[in-house]
Amino acid sequence: MPRPLRFNAFVMHTNSHIHHGQWRRPDAGQVDFEDIALWIDLAKLLEAAKFDAIFLADVSGVYGDADADFDVYIREGLQIPSHDPLTLVAAIATHTEHLGLALTSNVVQNHPFNFARQISTLDHISKGRVAWNIVTGTQDNGARNFGLPRLVDHAERYAWAEEYVDVTYKLWEGSWDDGALVKDRERGIYSDASKIHTIDHVGERYAVQGPHLPSPSPQRTPVLYQAGSSGSGRAFAARNAEATFIIAPSPALAREQIAETRRLAVEAGRRADDITFYQGLSFVIGDTEEEARDKAAEYEKYVSIDGYLAHSALVDAEGRAYDPDTPLSEVRTDTMRGFSEWVRKAVTDREPTIRDVALVISRQTRVVGTPEQIADVLVEWQDAGVDGINVINWVIPGSFEEFAEKVLPVLRERGLAQSEYAPGPLRQKLFGEPLLNDRHPAARYRGAFSGTAADTEPALVQEGV
Repeated sequence: MPRPLRFNAFVMHTNSHIHHGQWRRPDAGQVDFEDIALWIDLAKLLEAAKFDAIFLADVSGVYGDADADFDVYIREGLQIPSHDPLTLVAAIATHTEHLGLALTSNVVQNHPFNFARQISTLDHISKGRVAWNIVTGTQDNGARNFGLPRLVDHAERYAWAEEYVDVTYKLWEGSWDDGALVKDRERGIYSDASKIHTIDHVGERYAVQGPHLPSPSPQRTPVLYQAGSSGSGRAFAARNAEATFIIAPSPALAREQIAETRRLAVEAGRRADDITFYQGLSFVIGDTEEEARDKAAEYEKYVSIDGYLAHSALVDAEGRAYDPDTPLSEVRTDTMRGFSEWVRKAVTDREPTIRDVALVISRQTRVVGTPEQIADVLVEWQDAGVDGINVINWVIPGSFEEFAEKVLPVLRERGLAQSEYAPGPLRQKLFGEPLLNDRHPAARYRGAFSGTAADTEPALVQEGV
């Protein structure tokens, strides 16, 4: 039997996330995305369907030229207004038991000490179901919202991310030893000071003394996602990611990226299979092939080309938006470098343009067909090395209802989707163990700070040990 694929619902706490214009449909619940009932009901639906996780994207600013107007984003509801995914995850956690809770957080938008505390809190609340999608930002406006003049250089952003995750690893893995939380009522000792340590991190961007304020959560470190497809992004994923989100235009191109990232992982001292890969796909499902094609034509009536082009806006060295017909060979950008590389590989019969970015996004990761045909396509992606699918919606909740009702039963018959959740925290459900394996760079901080106890009381000798 083939191994089951993993399935995440790839959504965003906003009106128009990936497929722009679809919010105008009468069945599009995302138009009222601020209603918490929409998300609680969706989470319950996903858990009943045995989705592995809900995966929440996020941004820290509007797209495009930071000095230009942003009327198109306002008009389209294109990721503005949008709400904080971390807060939403806290609400969903209390209404689910098994569903993974993956959230995106930019290294620019939160200090690593505070972020590490928030994640540990969420992991406690959810009993170990949190994942973090590590991003470095793609908007100049987002950089300005946190005091920078514009996005820093692409490679420099990943150097920043390396220090950021290093701080969080030290807090999550090294600040508290196992057994530090005692809760001894008789002796009046809540925690063992000899097992709680400062981290005394001093780096280029951060100085963090510690200790970590929360006690270790069920996973300590959340499951680590990463979405960069550029050279710098792949190198970062090879060192840090457990799961990588890709939007490759074809299985062949996915195979190339997966092979390269896994090769880099081995060079970094990890195993090739320490990283799993999730391809982003959207589905147009019909009981017959003809019905699926008719539905696709109906979906395209709602497509907003302005929305797609605005979302995929590339800016020049001066921060100005390119004309949509600009050849990609003339583009110099730090905002969408990885995806523009995919477009160059996907469009081979002519010189691709910026406009092609929108077309690739809207069509080349769309699967149109019957449930059986969709299952056949997913086998092709799996054969290319893909471990899971990030299911991208047209509308909420209808896209996920239809996928759960029509496609997942066919996949289960073929052994391509799970029928029940495995026990334990999210990492254990996905990889068989609740904690990061010893090959991950965070593991080197386990026991690394044992000489820096939080206070000077003598070590406790626990009874029976």
